[in-house]
Amino acid sequence: MDTHDHTTVRSQNQNQGQKGTSIQETEVTVVMVPLPAQGHLNQLIHLSRLISSYNLPVHYVSTATHNLQAKVRVQGWDPLAISNIHFHEFPVPSYETPPTNPNATTKYPFHLISMFNATVKLREPIYKLLQQLSSSARRLVVIHDSLMPYVIQDVGLIPNAESCCFYSTSAFTFYSYLWEFGGKPRLLEPELLESLEDLPTLETCNPPEIIEYIKLQEDSRPNNAGYLYDTCRAIEGPYLDLLAKASTVDTDKQWAIGPFNPVVINEQQHSNKRHYCLEWLDKQAPNSVIYISFGSSVSVSDDEAKEIAIGLEKSGQKFIWVLRDADKVGIFYGEVRKAQLPEGFEERIKGRGIVVSDWAPQLEILGHSSTGDFMSHCGWNSCMESISMGVPVAAWPMHSDQPRNSILMAKVLKIALLIRDWSRQDEFMTSITIENAVRRLMDSTEGEEMRQRAKELSKRVEESIRDGGDSRLEMDSFTAHILGSFFFFLA
Repeated sequence: MDTHDHTTVRSQNQNQGQKGTSIQETEVTVVMVPLPAQGHLNQLIHLSRLISSYNLPVHYVSTATHNLQAKVRVQGWDPLAISNIHFHEFPVPSYETPPTNPNATTKYPFHLISMFNATVKLREPIYKLLQQLSSSARRLVVIHDSLMPYVIQDVGLIPNAESCCFYSTSAFTFYSYLWEFGGKPRLLEPELLESLEDLPTLETCNPPEIIEYIKLQEDSRPNNAGYLYDTCRAIEGPYLDLLAKASTVDTDKQWAIGPFNPVVINEQQHSNKRHYCLEWLDKQAPNSVIYISFGSSVSVSDDEAKEIAIGLEKSGQKFIWVLRDADKVGIFYGEVRKAQLPEGFEERIKGRGIVVSDWAPQLEILGHSSTGDFMSHCGWNSCMESISMGVPVAAWPMHSDQPRNSILMAKVLKIALLIRDWSRQDEFMTSITIENAVRRLMDSTEGEEMRQRAKELSKRVEESIRDGGDSRLEMDSFTAHILGSFFFFLA
């Protein structure tokens, strides 16, 4: 395990801090309850790794299909090597799944909503599991996704249990929701207010069905002992301060312990199974390749794929483009659609670009020295991975929190170029727009300045997870909390 990562095993120092009392003797058990969608599964499996590095047992709870999905797609470490993470698999509740529609007028993954609604059926089996785990633990800590409180709402009935809520998006985005729902109050810091003005509304980024699902979750929210964020003060200090002052949550305890993902890639772990695109990157010059991916929940239409292809070809820049259909509810079965590209495109760009039609190791691609920029939907996983690796972004938000995350990246952190303004979300993205965006990022003074800011922020983020850094101290503080202690572990 890398010494520059959260995963550094600290049991010796921790035991010294407890004056001889080992962590095992405290009998604390941690349970993770993610929303069964890739971005949420990924963040909580990384958090499981961090907590287990403190020699604490972690129980990861989902369906069998989604547990496997989380494990086969994790990057930067081998989940099979972490014996302290235990996976509990529940049968997939029955529900009807509509087909994906790449030509839909909105990019929201409607095919996943029925699965989200079906998770309410996990309430009883998860409660039984929590009861079972609590019987052999002095203290049971349940960390639930902010979109999964319904299934763990009975945790308050277990005397030795408490829950903590994990927000899978940026602190900026979460605070902006609280600010919007609170009637947009004035802030003492006008520069923070400026970034919040003219934000897209919740209704324009989400369909009514998901807003109804969010309301069900909010109405079921237990009294949480604290809140966890996959971010750090180097990235979002002012907005974490605003969240700490907010009176709309049930506790003032919060921990910003990100990035959850590794910030240094250990390629030796995966030397025998490197993706072919990494072999191609090895042969390219530093910062010479733009990586294009819109995440696991979005399909581009054939018309959109053609415009992107033409734009990339005309830009003259090198690229890796992940062109794959959105995840189905179960990623291991069903036919895979392949978008149509202009005739002869892949032959013409041979040697200059790669089109990847399967799952790609995004964290490793972004961490490669040849990768200079990232065209992204701005899901928070992708934002944190690009920040961690010091790669600026061409922001093309699609739905949910992505439009607000893109504003954070472009207008607050100034490490992104906003190529799709949400106020013009219905406009078709042309090849000219794609070409100009790629050129601005890859071949201009503006793009180089953005790249330098991204690399400087990456360095501050890496410093934050080292011993004595803000994120490391918050991780130690959270671990001390769940152990029922009131001290920080010694470094």
